[in-house]
Amino acid sequence: MAEKDVKEMELDRIDAKIEGERTVAPEDWRAMGLTDEEYDMICHRIGKHPNFLEVAMFSVMWSEHCSYKNSRKVLKLLPTKGECVLQGPGENAGIVDVGDGLAVAFKIESHNHPSAVEPYQGAATGSGGIIRDIFTMGARPIAVLDPLFFGPTDDARNRHIIDGVVSGVAGYGNAVGIPTVGGMSWFGKCYSVNPLVNVMCVGYLKHDEIRRGKATGAGNKVMLIGSTTGRDGIHGATFASADLTEEAQERKSAVQVGDPFREKLLLEACLELVAKDLVLGIQDLGAAGLTCATSEMASRGGSGMRVELDLVPKRETGMSPYEIMLSESQERMLMVPVPGKEGEVTDILRKWDLDAAVIGEVTDGGLLTITMHGDVVAEVPADQLAESAPAYDREYTKPAYIDELGAFDPDTLPAPEDGELAGIIEKMAASANLCSKHWIYSQYDHQVGSGTVIKPGGDAAVVRIPGTDKGIAVTTDVNPRYCYLYPREGAKLAVAEAARKIALTGAKPLAVTNCQNHGNPMKPEVYWSFRESVLGLAEGCEAFGTPVTGGNVSFYNEDGETAIYPTPTIGMVGSMDDVEKAVSAGFKRAGSSVVLIGETKDELGGSEYLSTVHGIEAGRPPRFDAAAEKGLISFLTEAAGEGLMLSAHDCAEGGLAMALLEDALGNGIGADIDLSDANTNGLPLWKMLFSESAARAIVEVEPGKAAAVKALARNNGVKAFYIGKTGGSKLAVRMSGSSVELDLGKAGESYETALERALAGR
Repeated sequence: MAEKDVKEMELDRIDAKIEGERTVAPEDWRAMGLTDEEYDMICHRIGKHPNFLEVAMFSVMWSEHCSYKNSRKVLKLLPTKGECVLQGPGENAGIVDVGDGLAVAFKIESHNHPSAVEPYQGAATGSGGIIRDIFTMGARPIAVLDPLFFGPTDDARNRHIIDGVVSGVAGYGNAVGIPTVGGMSWFGKCYSVNPLVNVMCVGYLKHDEIRRGKATGAGNKVMLIGSTTGRDGIHGATFASADLTEEAQERKSAVQVGDPFREKLLLEACLELVAKDLVLGIQDLGAAGLTCATSEMASRGGSGMRVELDLVPKRETGMSPYEIMLSESQERMLMVPVPGKEGEVTDILRKWDLDAAVIGEVTDGGLLTITMHGDVVAEVPADQLAESAPAYDREYTKPAYIDELGAFDPDTLPAPEDGELAGIIEKMAASANLCSKHWIYSQYDHQVGSGTVIKPGGDAAVVRIPGTDKGIAVTTDVNPRYCYLYPREGAKLAVAEAARKIALTGAKPLAVTNCQNHGNPMKPEVYWSFRESVLGLAEGCEAFGTPVTGGNVSFYNEDGETAIYPTPTIGMVGSMDDVEKAVSAGFKRAGSSVVLIGETKDELGGSEYLSTVHGIEAGRPPRFDAAAEKGLISFLTEAAGEGLMLSAHDCAEGGLAMALLEDALGNGIGADIDLSDANTNGLPLWKMLFSESAARAIVEVEPGKAAAVKALARNNGVKAFYIGKTGGSKLAVRMSGSSVELDLGKAGESYETALERALAGR
């Protein structure tokens, strides 16, 4: 019999099995985000017409936010395995081994649409959700990072969003008592309607403390712990899976409301439950609430689950099954306790002033059965909800602008005169993307817990694993302009810069989490950029041996017309055995030698110089050179281990000009720099200053160690150039008859206050 005939017979059999009349109108499932084809698919998968609640449950679980239906096939191209990986994608967070029986759990996610509508609560609940993802795994969170992307500060609405988002991150993280130690901020017109709020959290645990979101053992009880359930955040997952049109922006009911103090109690309670070995499986109630947690836990465990909604602790009266199952009320967890230990679990939760209730049990057969008032209100296979959403192959087409903008030649612009250089550098130092972000991170408690070794404001933060000498280096990185001009190269450069920043502290880069932020995937040009970004991420991670342990995809970041730049945010972790050897940026003492590691090339495409001085975003970004990057990383980790570096700083956005200025401003120590010997490509001084060639770093060493540093660089296959000495109150740079001199007081005032002045409308 032909394969086609067999398939048709099977479809006829399934059609005959579906009984009853359709009870949900097409306009209802379409309003929930399901297509007609997907509704038909659901009918065939579950063998019946779903009722209204069942349709709603499928709509949130099959949304892009929960199912990755438009990205899943492409994400499979990422490298996810490695010697250090203890838990890869598919759980609440990834986990990597850092030696001595210790591990690090980490993940990055987005909370973009909610933050556009309600900036404070959107950012706050984004922080709360990612923190729960970490302690759900059994890890104690010890660091938060916040990559933020905003529209220009000259717009009042953007200033309102910026203030609300930063306050939300600060308000939640500070109250929970987890230091916000790093992140980044980037400003561009494309983020005016669609700000991006990405949040990363990192925690530590012992190998035997790892817990996963699985429900196993028929008859085992299922408990809902933490806060009560209200009507906030209903259909939040669907809200995050559509364009942010004016109509969508009115849906403030889809935004959750957080309580950081209750989160702190829940964190401590969950870690106590793990420490006392009372937990078989545990899952955060994030997007899609109970629907997600019940179906995912059951599906991962190869089980079913029966849940009685009458037993769910509620904060509001008269809640319907629909509202209870789709509520995204915060600070809640679903868990399967060790059999017979339900009373101990309840006692611990009550000690922490939290609710705990047995709401059902694990079953055989794979069905998720939901009851209320004795009636079955929904019954569907758990794996069909959690694992069987369609995976689409979308059309992709290279945007015409890629070649058009890539062909731009910066040499067609007039070259600046020597006398203009100081003013240009000061203007760049005051630009939104290069100025100090002190106004942002000064609102965060980045030292709570006394574990922060390297604070915000440099390249990567370093936090100590409590009770040990070990440290974790953490950073986030992406240059959206590079990714707009050349998505694949931009993603590779983001991985490279993140690895470089980790290595600058002396830590070894270990693994990556990523947050893919893009526009509407139904547009072929957007999908091409997404696919290229993932391919670039894969190539970069393969080059550095840093597998991807998880992350998030955020599509539909547009207002229906204008999409954000492709923004594949990279979060990276690294480890070091002795935090006392950690190296930070900023010149540490006068009289030190300054060494430039790496070669400067004629690479101004996509640079901050072009954007700030000429208002141009065009050209080819710097080339990714895997061999040069790996050689630099090897050199940096060895140099830190041997105690050869007083300070080390990345050379990236803004080029050598900004790297040298930031080093000088770090502790108010100037430098006298001569780039003549470092000019291996015959560039004029202004190109040496503003080129953004990758694989470079500025290293400060004691004068007697400069030769050893150059020898170590040579052994690692990278070039090293002695370029000057530290000292004084000015930054002077010269080369072959050209020169520029900056007064640190004047430049520093502009650099440090620019963002605060802009946000004040000045």
